[in-house]
Amino acid sequence: MTPKVKRIRQILVAVIVITTSAGIASCEKYQILPTPFDPTQIWSLKNDIQPIFSSTCALASCHGGVQSPNLSEGKSYNSLTNGGFVKPPYETSRLYMQMMSGHPNSSLSDNNRKKILYWTTQGAQNN
Repeated sequence: MTPKVKRIRQILVAVIVITTSAGIASCEKYQILPTPFDPTQIWSLKNDIQPIFSSTCALASCHGGVQSPNLSEGKSYNSLTNGGFVKPPYETSRLYMQMMSGHPNSSLSDNNRKKILYWTTQGAQNN
């Protein structure tokens, strides 16, 4: 090997060692958990549930009017209640089963699924 190739090899090894060391050193052993919430609080369609529907479900090509139930603001309550999506037992309601199945939109977090379930178990009020 020529001295130039040896030098390039040394530099390459040094870069790999430094990069690997920095990667390992930057790992954190702590995990950021979502803020816990109280399932016994009164859940509001307007303040708690509709924002979830609006940001993840009521998209133009999905539950914003194309597919049932229509989860767009002002229409979600009637669509859910009249369409039979929130009938007891709520853990096996059409809404909950659809959220928990292999629904194409998997962007609903576990916390948001729980919030929607708690809202339905409180009677799915139009509040």
